[in-house]
Amino acid sequence: MRPDTPADHITEAERLLRTAAQYPEDREPLLLRAAAHLELAGARDRATTLYDDLLTADAPPPENPHLIKALKAANLWEYGHEAEARIIIDGLRTATPADAATWEIVAETLEAHDELEASEATFSAAVTTLLPSPDDEVPYPSQSLLMGRHRVRRLLGLRHDDWDVLADRLHRGAVPLDELHDPKRLWALGSDDPAELRAEIARLRSELGSYRTALSRPFPVAVLLWPADELDELLAAYPELESEYPTHAAHLTDLEASLRELAAAGTPNLGIVQGTVPSYEAFAASEATSPSNPALLPQYATTLAARGRAVPWPPPRTAPCWCGSGAAYGDCHGTAQP
Repeated sequence: MRPDTPADHITEAERLLRTAAQYPEDREPLLLRAAAHLELAGARDRATTLYDDLLTADAPPPENPHLIKALKAANLWEYGHEAEARIIIDGLRTATPADAATWEIVAETLEAHDELEASEATFSAAVTTLLPSPDDEVPYPSQSLLMGRHRVRRLLGLRHDDWDVLADRLHRGAVPLDELHDPKRLWALGSDDPAELRAEIARLRSELGSYRTALSRPFPVAVLLWPADELDELLAAYPELESEYPTHAAHLTDLEASLRELAAAGTPNLGIVQGTVPSYEAFAASEATSPSNPALLPQYATTLAARGRAVPWPPPRTAPCWCGSGAAYGDCHGTAQP
């Protein structure tokens, strides 16, 4: 059950902090989730402290300092530190981050505080930085940038451009994107016309479905990947698992086939997590189970995914393949991927 009250969010944050102490290799994603719960509980000063701890850490240094700074700026602005938040945001916009999430947080922070022109400029800079052409393949994280840009441009009354047309094409909701982002929708909330109210309820349900889908992305259905050296070490220690992994090449082939079967069955939010023998043995000990138990493998994969270690599948066809070969996915395991 998801936390619902401030006390629930504090409890969940404390649990995540304990987990981070137990799994220092996953400290950053766990602390970011803990900070989010602290924000929802109204403990924004504690959340800022966590962001600062991550940014000043030396061992290991932060994996994504731009994202942490964006989250810190959004949080600071919400409890009265607008000037500091603006300085961070200006620095991030100049730095042109390489990840969609950082851009989106900055743009939505500006939008939430009625800085619509600056928000639209940020969304546009993000899109042109990460997607040089509307004809390019659009990775999932960048799709939300197109949707946010579309929304802000509708609020500003701007004409559709090629990026807006692309957003319309990518949108899969039952209600068209132009209708979802229509500023006049606000007027319907005060209407006495039952038909208008029913239409607005339908639009809100559609929008809620899209948000739920987006929120589920950090917790994908994950498949476990063993690098060649780790698999050799695993099978040397636990030969009982050889039936699961006859060879490393077969393991890679089976992994891609499993993901495609899940995708064909309609399973959303697929991902790959990379295992290591020490981590797997620690997990087995925490479950009071032998590492040679094959039933433990999917549980281990799910736990790694919940700790933020999953990489979304499939990658773009031109991106490096998930297997680590260095070849483009479309030329490697994605050869037959449509």
